[in-house]
Amino acid sequence: MQQVFIKRGRAVVEQVPSPALEPGTVLVRVSHSCISSGTELSGVRNSGEPLWKRALKHPEEVQKVVTMAAGQGIGSTVSVVRGRLAEGLVVGYSAAGIVEAVSTDVDEFGPGDRVACAGTGHASHAQLIRVPRNLVARMPDGVSFAHASTVALGAIALQGVRRANPTLGETFVVVGLGALGQLATQLLKANGCRVIGTDINPDRIALARGAGLDVGLDPSDGDADLKVLRVTRDLGADGVIITASGAGDEIVSSAFRMCRRRGRVVLVGDVGLALKRQDIYEKELDFLVSTSYGPGRYDADFEVRGLKYPLAYVRWTETENMAAFLDLVSAGRVSLTSLIGGEFPVAEAQAAYTALETKERPPILALLKYGTSEEIASSAPVQVTATRSSPKTRIGVAVVGPGGFAKAVHLPNLTSLRDYFDIRAVVSHSAPRASQVSRQFGGYPTTDLETVLADPAVDALVVCTRHNLHASMALRGLRAGKHVLLEKPLALTRAELAEVEAFYAEAGPSAKPVLLTGFNRRFSPHAQRARALVSSRTSPMVMTYRMNAGHIPPEHWVHGVEGGGRNLGEACHIYDLFTYLTDARVTSVAVQAIPPPSGHRARTDNFMASLRFEDGSIACLTYTSLGHRSYPKEHLEVFVDGRVLVVDDYLELSGEGFKDARMKNRVPDKGHLEELRQFASGLRSGTWPIPLWQQVQATEIALTVQDELCGRAG
Repeated sequence: MQQVFIKRGRAVVEQVPSPALEPGTVLVRVSHSCISSGTELSGVRNSGEPLWKRALKHPEEVQKVVTMAAGQGIGSTVSVVRGRLAEGLVVGYSAAGIVEAVSTDVDEFGPGDRVACAGTGHASHAQLIRVPRNLVARMPDGVSFAHASTVALGAIALQGVRRANPTLGETFVVVGLGALGQLATQLLKANGCRVIGTDINPDRIALARGAGLDVGLDPSDGDADLKVLRVTRDLGADGVIITASGAGDEIVSSAFRMCRRRGRVVLVGDVGLALKRQDIYEKELDFLVSTSYGPGRYDADFEVRGLKYPLAYVRWTETENMAAFLDLVSAGRVSLTSLIGGEFPVAEAQAAYTALETKERPPILALLKYGTSEEIASSAPVQVTATRSSPKTRIGVAVVGPGGFAKAVHLPNLTSLRDYFDIRAVVSHSAPRASQVSRQFGGYPTTDLETVLADPAVDALVVCTRHNLHASMALRGLRAGKHVLLEKPLALTRAELAEVEAFYAEAGPSAKPVLLTGFNRRFSPHAQRARALVSSRTSPMVMTYRMNAGHIPPEHWVHGVEGGGRNLGEACHIYDLFTYLTDARVTSVAVQAIPPPSGHRARTDNFMASLRFEDGSIACLTYTSLGHRSYPKEHLEVFVDGRVLVVDDYLELSGEGFKDARMKNRVPDKGHLEELRQFASGLRSGTWPIPLWQQVQATEIALTVQDELCGRAG
């Protein structure tokens, strides 16, 4: 299917695989999508700037690159940066079309329904879009797809008006008469208000007058706030809605001066916010911010997971705002015809963006229109037939979930090991990401895992999805006869782990595809050397491991149902490392933790886990988010036979009492490359890089620790 991206200052149309349904989503065949003349044109301009200019504007991004280079090396970092630059910007967040399919848990929509959709990353400029259920609204009869495609802008304007809480007969000023200002003007008029509009473009003032604007003011003619006082009989406006954009602070200061005592100002646009106390204090003004479409915006539980807010407590969610706007359009209370400057075929997307930047009377809105249903239906996920690789040729792999980690680590490593691996496919729930990664690293893009499971040229999966999908995806691959390298963790629940064990219990690991959980620490040169040095020990070991993990905000996915928390998602590495060094079964697990005093930290952020093994060895992991980020992250000490080994952040191995215990790297080597190399070697020889019992044990330890941390012990 066709989708629009912004690259190097231009809109380009590329072929990407069609999205696949996911739980809680609706698949929509797009008729029209609306281009935002504010947000999207800003993205066009920024993407056309030289890299050094963008770096000056966003120094925080430069620091991220520097940090990545220090931790992962320059080569890996360059690969990630190049990929991001080549990927382009996915654009569009307002569209309308016909429902193609719905997931089994969605019952409010069905195939053939006419719907409007919103959401960045969801309602993109593409022929087929996958949208979460709470970002979809049914279109009333009589509303055209063209008009319904403005639903996101309409909901934003409506939420701004709701925040202002206008009452019948009040006077409001709308600052900035672009798309949002024009819609806010009409919504205020529909609410029985007198409306004053200001804009530096006289054509926009004239356009708003045609839709009912009572007074139009050009701020360049003089002080707009004084003019507002004159036309309100020196009372001042009851409220001001700012829909303009600008870096300066004068816009918001002027809005305050326009208000009467105890008036209110609502910010919808993007303006400077160096507030002056005297502008607000004496009049006791209310200053409110309107967040996009309304309640639910930026809440993953609402937008992504489809949870509903109780109607009695949240009447106007973003979903309800979308529906209300469409009802106003249907009733003729909002008119869009004069705002739409043209409809452009998606193949001519650049012409639409150019039209919006025309210096002489640019349109307020431009729409993209798409092909027929037959054309879109033909854009199915890529299907490939190929012959299976022979044992003497390279291993065909499909990378599933090409997120940041996969692009920074596994994909560059697979490329460097081209004598072993052939990247056959890239599977992502995001069609644009699948296409971009396949162009950078090879393989065909698809959003459908079944495509690669049915492809005989794919010998193995490298699964890098979020944690809650790991066990199910691994089992799907294994049951299809594919070997699996599964990023840690192996499972988030005992039920998932039991399924994996049951799969191999039927015939034993030797008769099944190989499963390798990505416990990469054991493959680092430091850990492998340490294992070799302690292999001849005559007594048990005492091992201590400190992980200065750093703080991750509580709303991050790692802490939620997709991540399972930091014990299951990261500490499992160390349980495997202890297992690797002892090569023994664990006999007991004890946990001490600092309960989180507030929601700022999670239950799995700060704890100590003590383990005892059958060989008598004991080990302790100290995991904390309370340390400073500049302090080294990981540190291992091993005490055995009167000697000591130290692994410091996988940069250096040192020891006392051991010969040849010194090893030092320029950048940390946590074993990711060697892990892939041993995976390839294991597939060719029929051996397992990590015995199944050890993968299961590391996971069982993590689950036991999790029970203790969450108060479920016993």
